[in-house]
Amino acid sequence: MQAPVALTPKNSNQDDPSSTKISAEDEIAMREIDEAVRKDDAADFAKKYGVMIGSVVGLGLAGFAGYLFWDSQVESALEAESEQLVSVIDYAEAGDYPSVLDRSAPLLDAETPGIRTSARFLQAGAALERGEVDRAVAMYAKIADDENAPQALRDFARLREVVSNYDERNPEEIIAKLKDLAVPGHPFFASAAELTAHAHIEMGNLAEAGDLFAAIAKDDTMPGALRDRAQQMTGQLGVDTVDNVQELLDDMGVTSDSANSGAAGAAPSAQ
Repeated sequence: MQAPVALTPKNSNQDDPSSTKISAEDEIAMREIDEAVRKDDAADFAKKYGVMIGSVVGLGLAGFAGYLFWDSQVESALEAESEQLVSVIDYAEAGDYPSVLDRSAPLLDAETPGIRTSARFLQAGAALERGEVDRAVAMYAKIADDENAPQALRDFARLREVVSNYDERNPEEIIAKLKDLAVPGHPFFASAAELTAHAHIEMGNLAEAGDLFAAIAKDDTMPGALRDRAQQMTGQLGVDTVDNVQELLDDMGVTSDSANSGAAGAAPSAQ
């Protein structure tokens, strides 16, 4: 049986010579109609929404212009504040502290955290130079409480706040204020730990004070004078800061034989 063969569809327009011409005319007419509809739609859209779109565009341009003006004003204000801060620093270097207090006053609440913090430090330093301790302490406290100021400067301000009137504070307050700073590895560990240790001594907490002094004495990154001072305090408090006696002897150039012979010579003879 022979497989069925698919028949080629017959083009109905093939025998009608006018069919092709009619299709082309129809296509042109459709294009013209479509273009007219689009024009009408565009006109209607412009009538309905043209004013609103124009307003939005106008507001956008006005807003952008306003932003550019605001940005230029902010930049100009920042430049003016920076120049004023530089002049205050010049007065501080010249020792003209009344001028420092007067010229830095407008910058104490500046919008820029860096300008504001610097002005407050200058104000506090000038106040201390003039013996106005309470004013300086209040200014350091403002810096320490400013959440927008750099953390390192806030910590330094807290340390300066305590140092400025240390003798007038009770030990519990000192320990609480410096608790986060008197931690090994913190940039202000040595100073904070030393102040905290003395506060512990005032409270009779000799063990806590000894531990802090020992931590300072064992820290190789600390200045030698500070470590020596801490070593002396640990000796007075009866705290051993030497972890490896043999290593210490080697550093001192003392051999184990000479150390033993020295110890034997120093020992009293049995009668």
